[in-house]
Amino acid sequence: MPHDTPLIATVVAGLGLAFVFGTIAQRFRVPPLVGYLLAGVAVGPFTPGFVADQALATELAELGIILLMFGVGLNFSLNDLLSVRAIAVPGAIAQIAVATLLGLGLALLMGWTVGAGLVFGLALSVASTVVLLRALQERRLMDTERGKIAVGWLIVEDLAMVLALVLFPAVASFQSGEGVALASDPLATRFGLGLPGVVALTLVKIAVFIALMLVVGRRLIPWVLHYIAHTGSRELFRLTVLAIALCIAFGATKLFGVSLALGAFFAGMMLRESPLSQRAAQETLPLRDAFAVLFFVSVGMLFDPLSVVREPWPFAATLFVIVVGKSLAALLIVVLFRHPMATALMISASLAQIGEFSFILAELGVALNLLPKAGRDLILAGAIFSIMLNPLVFAVVDWLTARLEMPQTASPTAATAEPIPVTDLQDHTILVGYGRVGSIVGDALHQRNAPFLAVEASDDMVAKLKQRGIEALMGNAARASVLRATNPAGARSLVIAIPEAFEAGQIVEQARAANAGIQIIARAHSDAEVDHLKGLGADIVIMGEREIARGMIEELDRGHAAVGTQHAPAAREDSAA
Repeated sequence: MPHDTPLIATVVAGLGLAFVFGTIAQRFRVPPLVGYLLAGVAVGPFTPGFVADQALATELAELGIILLMFGVGLNFSLNDLLSVRAIAVPGAIAQIAVATLLGLGLALLMGWTVGAGLVFGLALSVASTVVLLRALQERRLMDTERGKIAVGWLIVEDLAMVLALVLFPAVASFQSGEGVALASDPLATRFGLGLPGVVALTLVKIAVFIALMLVVGRRLIPWVLHYIAHTGSRELFRLTVLAIALCIAFGATKLFGVSLALGAFFAGMMLRESPLSQRAAQETLPLRDAFAVLFFVSVGMLFDPLSVVREPWPFAATLFVIVVGKSLAALLIVVLFRHPMATALMISASLAQIGEFSFILAELGVALNLLPKAGRDLILAGAIFSIMLNPLVFAVVDWLTARLEMPQTASPTAATAEPIPVTDLQDHTILVGYGRVGSIVGDALHQRNAPFLAVEASDDMVAKLKQRGIEALMGNAARASVLRATNPAGARSLVIAIPEAFEAGQIVEQARAANAGIQIIARAHSDAEVDHLKGLGADIVIMGEREIARGMIEELDRGHAAVGTQHAPAAREDSAA
């Protein structure tokens, strides 16, 4: 057996150090992904010690992006995308244009060419899929209108970057005076198409791919998954999901020139048509998370920490364009489209960073001699520091949003008012989460005319509850301001129907501190979660699997009792005879 195993060494070093640095980051209340980036720096070529295989790390990261975008497609239907097209399409295009012009201006000030400036500006204009989705998921905003706009905006950005990646080689060939010899598409080379022809051909190929997915994939993919599910093999089902994601992504790239990420996204979106989509998402989640970590490690490996010291002012200007320039552009665009300021702030914070497409653009730009290596270093530095700053940006946005949601009063002490009005309900039930479990509990309480307040993160669900005359509050109950608005001090009971145990633990702890006598009922998926929630003060923790087993046992007992009753008279007749 060979001892030279660069793939194993890269995975072990990347995941091992990511675990160490991620744990340290979490201990200091910094997002773990910052630790993952630092782990990449530690195993990169610019720091002493072990150096991982950079090429292998990049390919592993591509797998992570494929699985991540597949998961996005599973949770974002075509109807969702069409529902936000009025803001996502023009907004993303305008924001890309503004950021690209800012990057171009900075590049010209540094003495670069116009081509280098355009590549640089485009790289600064597109946000990271991984970072944006993590931020939305942590705040439970994926199903809200704001979350849908942000994801739709990101998809439009990705589509624009796909077009840019296809056009870069053609632009480079024309700029270098080599005509179409370096054209990126064989058809363009064969027929001698100019730059307009390459653009038209690219748009046609993307349109054909999307049409094929809508006409064939929308029917074929759910059918395949449904067929495999009926075999009863969980292993084969998991393999089918991964095969669909990877094969469609790879095929889209090779046949249609579409990016791996976009191909995977459409595969997931088509699979959403199947009722098994949620199960598919759960099956791919562990692998998705592992490869997402490797993505951040691979980014850290590209970063030379001394580049920030060598070029402090260009670095500061680059970071300003990413965090401030394009975020302000997005904020103004959303406000001009007459959306609430809270929505504008959240979207601007989501876009205040750059990521995977930026790295791809930078690498291609350097390879085609469009972008100097100094530009790639600035893009990498800007990406790492903007990702590190993004939680702080969200914290500022959360603070501003809370102030905007304050009740307006004429008192000079209005700044000390509660950000969210406290409910007038007393001796009521607080129901956190109105999903599959919470809706059943809520419907039962509503039928009994029992006073209760629902806390939900989905705008749509809150609107539906209010239409039914049910008092509902939008937000994350783990946030002190939101939980305080439910009046836990005056409540009789608290039902936590969300599946996230750690988030539920924060709610339990705060509610118990506010009301020592409140009855707290929570849900869990393991014995460890039960112990965790009870240790924080929950009175009753119901584990779903255990209750299912009890229900099965009760049905068995009823069945045995019924059989015994049917045979009892015959037994008595036999004894009488």
